Amino acid sequence: MKKLACLILLFILAFSQLQAQKINLLAISKTNGYRHGAIPTAKAALTLMAQQQNWQITFTEDSLQFSDDEALKQYDAIIFVMTTGNIFSEKEQIAVQKFVEKGGGLLTLHTGTDTEYDWPWYNAAIGAKFKSHPKQQQAKFLVKDSVHIASKMLPKEWLRFDELYNFRDSIPANLHVLLELDETSYSGGTMGKHPIAWYQNVKKGRVLQTALGHTDASYKEPLFLQHLQGAIEWVSKVKSEK
Repeated sequence: MKKLACLILLFILAFSQLQAQKINLLAISKTNGYRHGAIPTAKAALTLMAQQQNWQITFTEDSLQFSDDEALKQYDAIIFVMTTGNIFSEKEQIAVQKFVEKGGGLLTLHTGTDTEYDWPWYNAAIGAKFKSHPKQQQAKFLVKDSVHIASKMLPKEWLRFDELYNFRDSIPANLHVLLELDETSYSGGTMGKHPIAWYQNVKKGRVLQTALGHTDASYKEPLFLQHLQGAIEWVSKVKSEK
């Protein structure tokens, strides 16, 4: 009986290990503009998170890895890690679009709205374009969705320090807002109603944009890391919940 119990336990552990290997990620940190100093810190945090969750993650600065949507099928999601400017050729843009629309995930970390300004599909998928930011400071983040996997762990009013993006236009009404900034809690906001993290489905795929994560300190914040993990899990479709 003891041997049988041990075999059952080993089977359960092995099955759990297999279950935890669901996510395969491709993360690009290529920049063609301002290059954020926190990129190495973000990559280190994502590496540790992947190790802890038993995910696979590949980092690259080479946009050629995005030139074939068939090759991208091996990944559950793509992460833009503080990318800036135009980072893809037209061929690579088409491949990324096909990847997402056929069911892949796209997460943009901090600078998604400061990337590929001239790519219409991407701008519609991300939902905003970067305009400006005031000095880095503490602000109150308001949780607008307490059910979604990327925000349900957060306090309704979350005080934290970051670089706070303003966008060129109001966020389209079809986007599902996770977090807003309370512009009365800091100086330099220009939006009035000010979403700062949101998501949408793009055909069969999922896109989530979070403008949080400028500072090195962000990647040591337990709540921010939980927000980031939830965002990855959602775009990767590893859990059925929102």
